[in-house]
Amino acid sequence: MKITLITVGKIKEKFYRDAIAEYSKRLSRYCSLEILELPDEKTPDGASEALETQIKEKEGQRILQSIKEDAYVIALVIQGKQRSSEQLAAHLEQLTVQGKSHICFVIGGSLGLSQTVWKRADEHLSFSPMTFPHQLMRVVLLEQIYRCFRIIKGEPYHK
Repeated sequence: MKITLITVGKIKEKFYRDAIAEYSKRLSRYCSLEILELPDEKTPDGASEALETQIKEKEGQRILQSIKEDAYVIALVIQGKQRSSEQLAAHLEQLTVQGKSHICFVIGGSLGLSQTVWKRADEHLSFSPMTFPHQLMRVVLLEQIYRCFRIIKGEPYHK
């Protein structure tokens, strides 16, 4: 299985980069992992709603250009469906049974995702109704994907 993370914005903090590297290494046993880090647009303080929409659309175009045609796209959004780790593992396993061999997770920038990316997504996933920094969500997502593979393979993992 191929897993692609398409993310907006750079990881500045070393501790996030270290965590991402660790989970990337762990995941190499289970899948082919690709992380695409796309540039974010600068958002001035007090930006109007129209400007924020323009920024999301610019970032969205970069995201859409990065999505491969054969990818099953899961966008991370607050309004998405929430699943337990076991439910997410079962869902990923079911997707592979259905012939989806390339799963692409999308994490937007600080303003979220454009409507065009929202519409392109095959499904929407939420980790919580709370807002998290997109850098942290990259780590949390990788950890959950790793946990899913451990569950699917019947391997022990701390609950």
